[in-house]
Amino acid sequence: MTATLELNVPAEISTRRRQIDQALVVHDVVKRFGGTGKVRLKRKPAKEVLAVDHISIEVKRGEIYGILGANGSGKSTLIRLFATLLLPDAGSVEVFGLDVVKQAAQVKRMINRVSVEASLFKKLSAMENLMYAARLYSVDSATAKREISRILQALGIPESRIRQPVDKMSRGMQQKVSIARALLTSPVLLLLDEPTTGLDPRSKKDVQRFIRELRDGHDATVLLTSHDMDEADALCDRLAILHKGGIVVEGTPQQLKQNHQRRNGGQTLPSLEEVFMEVTGRSLEDEEEDEPYE
Repeated sequence: MTATLELNVPAEISTRRRQIDQALVVHDVVKRFGGTGKVRLKRKPAKEVLAVDHISIEVKRGEIYGILGANGSGKSTLIRLFATLLLPDAGSVEVFGLDVVKQAAQVKRMINRVSVEASLFKKLSAMENLMYAARLYSVDSATAKREISRILQALGIPESRIRQPVDKMSRGMQQKVSIARALLTSPVLLLLDEPTTGLDPRSKKDVQRFIRELRDGHDATVLLTSHDMDEADALCDRLAILHKGGIVVEGTPQQLKQNHQRRNGGQTLPSLEEVFMEVTGRSLEDEEEDEPYE
């Protein structure tokens, strides 16, 4: 990093964050697609798909919490539920004590989301992309320009690259611009949906270093979906493994590996991938039944 990352969190949001220990509370959440349901954006499933199956999670303020699973396991649907982009069919989701359905506008001020695809205007520069995002969030131009330069440099993008077209940037640098866009709203809960998928090793390490700094220096809570077991092992304080829309195990990476070792009588501590294969019966390369939003 070339600068210290500092985010200007509004006073009322900062106060709520300090007063509430649980950043995310998910209680018995269910989400279905197809059948008689109304949501059919990716395709029209011939039968009802239970994408999220009675999931309950509690994420503490300041944690990096991982949700791991193969493609189609329900990870992306969960993230969209947390981000207020989908409504649960049953159960509840609270962000720092605010209901994502009943108090969606307030929740949106506390969160932001970064997906596997950067979704930028490729012919525009990083500055132009972020200025556009700032206008959507009613951030005044002078403040936005100042914050954009500071955040991008903190993420390791030099001043000389800020005004170059995004399509001239590497995939890793584009993802950093996407992360910077999310930080313009100073989120206290950052939802990262496979943020390092497809990145080269150096860019992946840069993003992982940024995630740690964001948590340690900004008191942010990070929820990370991934199917990179080494990344999850290195980054996550706790994690849950999903299979067919439900949580099969939850705990710290060390706990999950030790439990696997006790069950199997191994002499050495297994990898997190070995744990995953045991509890799901499949490898990460396998795809589960298609999740409509995966």
